[in-house]
Amino acid sequence: MDAVATNKNLKVEVSNRQILKIALPIAASILVPQVNFITNNIFLGGLGEQPLAVAGITGVYYLVFAVMGFGLNNGLQALIARRAGENRLHEIGNLFNHGIRITMVISVFSILVTYLLAPVIFRFALHDAVNIDMAVRFLYIRIWGLPFLYLYQMRNALLVGTNQSKWLIWGTLAETLTNILLDYALIYGHFGLPELGFNGAAIASIIAEAAGLLVMFFVIHKKGVADGLNMFAKHSFNPATIRLISNQSLPLILQYVISVGSWEFFYMLVEHHGDRALAISNTMRNIFGLFGCITWAFAAASTTMVSNIIGQGLHERVIELVVKITKLSVSFALIIFLLLNIAPSFLLQVYGQGDDFIAEAVPVVRIVSVALIMMAFGTVWLNAVIGTGNTKVNLLIEFAAITIYSMYAWLILEKLFLPIQYGWTAEWVYWCCMFTPAFIYLRSGKWKHKKI
Repeated sequence: MDAVATNKNLKVEVSNRQILKIALPIAASILVPQVNFITNNIFLGGLGEQPLAVAGITGVYYLVFAVMGFGLNNGLQALIARRAGENRLHEIGNLFNHGIRITMVISVFSILVTYLLAPVIFRFALHDAVNIDMAVRFLYIRIWGLPFLYLYQMRNALLVGTNQSKWLIWGTLAETLTNILLDYALIYGHFGLPELGFNGAAIASIIAEAAGLLVMFFVIHKKGVADGLNMFAKHSFNPATIRLISNQSLPLILQYVISVGSWEFFYMLVEHHGDRALAISNTMRNIFGLFGCITWAFAAASTTMVSNIIGQGLHERVIELVVKITKLSVSFALIIFLLLNIAPSFLLQVYGQGDDFIAEAVPVVRIVSVALIMMAFGTVWLNAVIGTGNTKVNLLIEFAAITIYSMYAWLILEKLFLPIQYGWTAEWVYWCCMFTPAFIYLRSGKWKHKKI
């Protein structure tokens, strides 16, 4: 049995083999949900250009709340990895159970905000009344998937933080297969189910997230992942543990909300250019998700491994580790860059929108392909800062980068009203602003005395 109890030593090594052992299963687990997003958009593209366009806005809105859980997940992951590096495994269960308490509070807050404020936000920001109505009706359904998603993310934090990322794929595979089947059935009305159109994608996604969570519970218990971690002991409410997790995660939650919120702002600016521009930008989000999953996996490995080796007292090897991860991340990004630029129209054909759509989208794909290389540098170094435990630095970096990004996007898309391919160069600005201060901070060594 692959149980923690049979492998008490969860300390990582500074090697390419160890990096790939952690990162590749994470990449697979991230890739599968991205297939969900693309599948949604392929099916919605069959309903016309407008549903595909609105899916971009609703998708990013939901992502704003999804990354709140992701921020908590990353903060908890760093804490779990630090305890694993320190060989204090008995404390992991207490951290995890208090993380569950926090995540349920966040999910209730997110649902209430959506029902109360989403109509106000969209009426203020969007121009087309039909788009507003479609978006609000969709989100009133979709937002109920958050509790399942948040619990699922907590399970990911446990697996990655304890160096057992190989089990991630099973839950995400179950989620994807369920989502694809139900998208087809509920959007178009197959297998005796009602034809729900645009809103069918929302219901399919909720059921898929619940299915993924159930499978993850089964795998974790079946494989003995929780053995030796004190997971099922009675963990009474402890304000000190709540404060520890909150202090570590709150800056990350704010960082990710600001980041994705700026993306929603970007999409609202694009909406002013028409449904075609918005639909193209939605496909670019899919490209980022599909091809960025490898980079995000290396970033997640960076968080966990940096925190783990600091827990081992190997502060002097942090920069060496981050450089190794960066080289691997950039190598994969260069391969993706070549694939995207060799045959960009081939990828775009799956959305079924015609030659004019593809012709306008290809220049944007080329800009996004460069941004993916820049992201391969920036996100690894930024997530290494998370691993040091000083998440307030991450928040400051994000705030500065987003401010510059948003001003640039507003100038290009709203003030100068240039074509959207120029607006997408804001991603270049963003990743430059993310990488530079993270690199400087890590090289400075000011993080070496931070305790979590």
